[in-house]
Amino acid sequence: MLEAQLITELKKQNPFVQKRVYDTFVKRMFRLCVRYVRVEEDAQELLMNGFLKFFRSIEKIEYRGENSVEPYLKKIMVNECLMAIRQKQFSTISIDEIVDNEPIKDFSTYENIDEEEIYALILKLPDGYRTVFNLFAIEGFSHPEIAEKLKISENTSKTQLHKARQILQAELQKRGYDYGAKYR
Repeated sequence: MLEAQLITELKKQNPFVQKRVYDTFVKRMFRLCVRYVRVEEDAQELLMNGFLKFFRSIEKIEYRGENSVEPYLKKIMVNECLMAIRQKQFSTISIDEIVDNEPIKDFSTYENIDEEEIYALILKLPDGYRTVFNLFAIEGFSHPEIAEKLKISENTSKTQLHKARQILQAELQKRGYDYGAKYR
């Protein structure tokens, strides 16, 4: 079924198409939720709330080519997670607004890194660091956008991203992925 037809059927609240969409995206959206709240039970609740909001707001979706459904669903899930973080205070974003001047190393120089290992390391980050890292590095938001969404300053966003990267790099080095070894 083409995505234009899929959207039309979703707007008709076709339960078979809703189930198909749910089955197609549930694993990816669950992992997205877990990246933000870490606790699987909380992520499951956010996932269900996100899908409900998605199906209830399907009238707002516009067909913009064959990849229209997933970005809209993903946006709803991210917003659901951020609202939960603010309301339930999963995240305590209270970092000094001091920005380190140490250069940020690029992860693209690491070779043969297992995605699941990085995913597990991201889940271990402190809540504020993990939230900013997800929004910046994975979702592609800018620091001004993150600051607005989380109601923090841009400098706090930059600091938390920097600290998250430092922690991830240190953990990767402990596991034998040495950034500097490539350049010695």
